Amino acid sequence: MTSEPLHLSRGGTSVVLDPHPHGLPTIAYWGPDLGDMGPDELRGITAAHQPQRVSGGIDVPALLTLLPLESTGWQGTPGLTGDRGGARLYPRFTVTSMERQPGGDGALVEARDDAAGLTVRARLGLTAAGLFTQSLELTNTGDDDYEVRALNLFFPLRHTATEILDTTGRHLRERSPQRHDLTTGTYSRTSRRGRPGADATVLLAAGTSGFGFEHGLVQGIHLAWSGNQQVLAEKTPAGSVFLAAGEVLAPREVVLAPGESYSTPPAVGSWGQGLNELSGRFHRDLRARATHPRRPRPVTLNTWEAVYFALDLPRLLALADRAASLGVERFVLDDGWFRGRRDDTTSLGDWYVDETVWPDGLAPIIDHVRSLGMEFGLWFEPEMVNPDSDLARAHPDWILQAEGRLPLPGRQQQVLNLGNPDAYAYILDRLDDILTSNDIAYVKWDHNRDLLEAADARTGRAAVHRHVAALYRLLDELRRRHPGLEIESCASGGARVDLGILARTDRVWTSDCIDPIERLVNQKYTGLVVPPELLGMHIGGPVSHSTGRAHTLPFRAATAIFGHFGIEWDISDLTEAEYEVLGRYVGLHRSWRDDLHRGSVVHAECPDPAMDLRGIISEDRRRALFGYSLTASSASYPPGPLTFPGLDPDALYEVRPAVPEEGHPGNGQSPLAWLQLALEGRPVRLSGRSLAQAGLQAPVLVPEQSLLIEFRAVGA
Repeated sequence: MTSEPLHLSRGGTSVVLDPHPHGLPTIAYWGPDLGDMGPDELRGITAAHQPQRVSGGIDVPALLTLLPLESTGWQGTPGLTGDRGGARLYPRFTVTSMERQPGGDGALVEARDDAAGLTVRARLGLTAAGLFTQSLELTNTGDDDYEVRALNLFFPLRHTATEILDTTGRHLRERSPQRHDLTTGTYSRTSRRGRPGADATVLLAAGTSGFGFEHGLVQGIHLAWSGNQQVLAEKTPAGSVFLAAGEVLAPREVVLAPGESYSTPPAVGSWGQGLNELSGRFHRDLRARATHPRRPRPVTLNTWEAVYFALDLPRLLALADRAASLGVERFVLDDGWFRGRRDDTTSLGDWYVDETVWPDGLAPIIDHVRSLGMEFGLWFEPEMVNPDSDLARAHPDWILQAEGRLPLPGRQQQVLNLGNPDAYAYILDRLDDILTSNDIAYVKWDHNRDLLEAADARTGRAAVHRHVAALYRLLDELRRRHPGLEIESCASGGARVDLGILARTDRVWTSDCIDPIERLVNQKYTGLVVPPELLGMHIGGPVSHSTGRAHTLPFRAATAIFGHFGIEWDISDLTEAEYEVLGRYVGLHRSWRDDLHRGSVVHAECPDPAMDLRGIISEDRRRALFGYSLTASSASYPPGPLTFPGLDPDALYEVRPAVPEEGHPGNGQSPLAWLQLALEGRPVRLSGRSLAQAGLQAPVLVPEQSLLIEFRAVGA
């Protein structure tokens, strides 16, 4: 065991761990890389941050440790709460080991309290992208049961942090940003929905006042867990400022028998000079995973908003023909294909192909789709059951429920208890059979309701933790049995977007709302953690099914172009003009796809909230595609210049509209000079430095209109 501070450094990030005399180590520093430091400087850093004893306080000043506890003088949010039948409430751990892990970018800390009968193991790491990861494992070494009520993970903030950013929302409007002052006290976001929920924040961030995407030191955390959870920001009167995260546990949900352990979900921290840099760390880290999708993300057509439950084979065949002719690469059959399913009130759980609709099985539609060169995908909602189903009638005890009664319904459905081995085995068998019997490359995995009274019918015990753990096992097993299968996580749209589910899936459906105005916000803030190739972005129909707003096809397409691109629209009766425009955008996406799904995402800070400017810059910074949108009437008429962050300052770029066929967008009464020159084949040439500082005059757009602009370095 080392009694000296440890300096972890990787990916532009430093973490300094300092041994604590009365508990687990403190994180003396987390933030920008401190460079090479010798032992003397390390000791100096930790000594420089030791607080003084003050009047009215504890004689040993409390510090924020990896596991802050009352036994070490801590009086803020505790790291661990639990007991043995009401006793052993206040453990005090003694560190037995604090070692740097091989490679130098991680640490393992072990501690014990023999009187309390507990050991704890803390794992800390820095990824190549500079993300800071933490997890804790608590083991019961005593002779009787120990109930874990909470086990949280803590990330210290810089004392310059004075403002919080998180997101809220609802179904059809997930991840709307909100800001708060970071003041003394606790700001907490808690989900007890059995999934993160449509109102969950994908990131809790804190930084200097007014931080944005391009400026201000900001730190943020994410909990990689698909169940009940809490993230919080706290400032104590003693000057500690931190973020924390942990699973929310119901009473008696985690009770450790002697020898048993509980492990927290991992929490992940990032930082940046602006949210673009913070977000880029998450994106680079996810792209470095061995399981990350490597091949180009197939352009997808999903049938839901095209046909809903009207699964008529000739209509579907015609839809597939039309999709393939436009360059679509994946055709996904949504809800309604299984036994007895005619609407959303019945048959969830009866996962057999409906013989009355598909007398020859799914082969006719699958074979046709495959003959057109497209992959075939299929919708499931495996965790749910309709009370009006053969499954529910045969096995009512498989449904999550308390006190012998069903919870209030949601979307006319209840939730299967995957923690029940029989229910788990049934779902695994049915999905495995359908995937084995058919040529299915992709599963859209839906989850359409929050959990209420989620208890195991056999024991009455809270079951969310076991259900989520079983879900993870189920997804892992299906992927093991079907190598190459891709899975989308959909949950009433974007109600389950987290790195726990994304460790086992290949994309998320960001929202059931495809209205481009709503999607601009939703995709921007979901993208704080999730890179664009994992974000389902589809072109909806001319009139949004969720908001009733009408938008032009170019605006709808420009909003969807940057992510995992697709179509959610009945395209069987397109006009010739619509067909030509839609095909143009499918082609544009495919031509830029490698850069869009490997490059750096940037959001520019515009002076007018009606303006939105976002882009993706290729890995070598020789190419970039930006989208400029006007979401409402602008306060400036004409608007001022747009500046473009992230380009190579020393490169010289030619600037063109990405879709020159659209000519001059907007309602300006004279041509825009740089745009006119590009249309004449004489594009302006500007350095990345000029584009970032002086910029380009923005076009006069009408509200709800976009212009896609491409930048190509001379000689690229």
